[in-house]
Amino acid sequence: MGAPSALALLLLLACCWAPGGANLSQDDSQPWTSDETVVAGGTVVLKCQVKDHEDSSLQWSNPAQQTLYFGEKRALRDNRIQLVSSTPHELSISISNVALADEGEYTCSIFTMPVRTAKSLVTVLGIPQKPIITGYKSSLREKDTMTLNCHSSGSKPAAQLTWRKGDQELHGEPTRIQEDSNGKTFTVSSSVTLQVTREDDGADIVCSVNHESLKGADRSTSQHIEVLYTPTAMIRPDPPHPREGQKLSLHCEGRGNPVPQKYLWMKEGSDPPLKTTQESALIFPFLNKSDSGIYGCTAISNMGSYTAYFTLNVNDPSPVPSSSSTYHAIIGGIVAFIVFLLLILLIFLGHYLIRHKGTYLTHEAKGSDDAPDADTAIINAEGGQSGGDDKKEYFI
Repeated sequence: MGAPSALALLLLLACCWAPGGANLSQDDSQPWTSDETVVAGGTVVLKCQVKDHEDSSLQWSNPAQQTLYFGEKRALRDNRIQLVSSTPHELSISISNVALADEGEYTCSIFTMPVRTAKSLVTVLGIPQKPIITGYKSSLREKDTMTLNCHSSGSKPAAQLTWRKGDQELHGEPTRIQEDSNGKTFTVSSSVTLQVTREDDGADIVCSVNHESLKGADRSTSQHIEVLYTPTAMIRPDPPHPREGQKLSLHCEGRGNPVPQKYLWMKEGSDPPLKTTQESALIFPFLNKSDSGIYGCTAISNMGSYTAYFTLNVNDPSPVPSSSSTYHAIIGGIVAFIVFLLLILLIFLGHYLIRHKGTYLTHEAKGSDDAPDADTAIINAEGGQSGGDDKKEYFI
């Protein structure tokens, strides 16, 4: 065997066997743990396990190397820390109401020869505060530009901010991050700029904070905005198709912010204006043909005015049936129905009679063929003598 092969064999034996016969390729006395993440204010459970305890107890220590539990014995007087399970193969403890200061590396030890340890990194998530929106002062005019700012403190790691208007996502500036004075949490901020329209009147601009500590829960703040804009109007007739002699109301339906305070009615070719009032309706108690024409309604507010037009065509009066005419029509309908039934009955009766009359005539013809001639008649006369009857035949 050459020198390299012998050296490789010696290295293999050294790795697999230690003095005293201890097997290092599978150390059953080595404890193991897992890293944990917990939200501030929550509860975390630290579990340490070992396969071969070698008649020794497990121990938990905090990042400051203070012993928390040695086996089932409490070492640190902190009521937040409680024993969950203590067996020769496991030591589990819980820490409730976790604070940011509890974050760090916890150590599980077993006092064998040599002492073996395992580390558990506890990460504490800082919950972001409800976001705050600033920048909105008062009502805006249509086509004005506004900038809203949003910020949230206390997140760890840093949270993200998003904007939306109703169901529409708004593209704000990227989230800015600033470390808080405690050196552990962060304050995040963002802003959004938009030009408002009349459709934005009454809208809610929402700033939401997204963070893993919220576990999908919504944490947001909304800002209600008001937009001032010039009015619009439309004219609605009641009834929709007016006729001469009817009462007609033309309703001028104005919309705006603020809503129109005054309405001016006019008719083309007529001077001065027909009516100026706070009421939006123009009423015709009794329509005439002369009322036909083009009417205009101007809705007025302190933001401006808007004029809507309507062409009125007065139709001829519709005939109104009297109650007596209605009564006569009903009676006429009933009489016509009865006559129709009688005609049907007569038709069926005539058909029946014709059919049965033909049958009767056929029987009469057959009977006449079997009867004696009309020139011959046999008359039998019975006598009244006993012992025999005298019969006489008469031929006619």
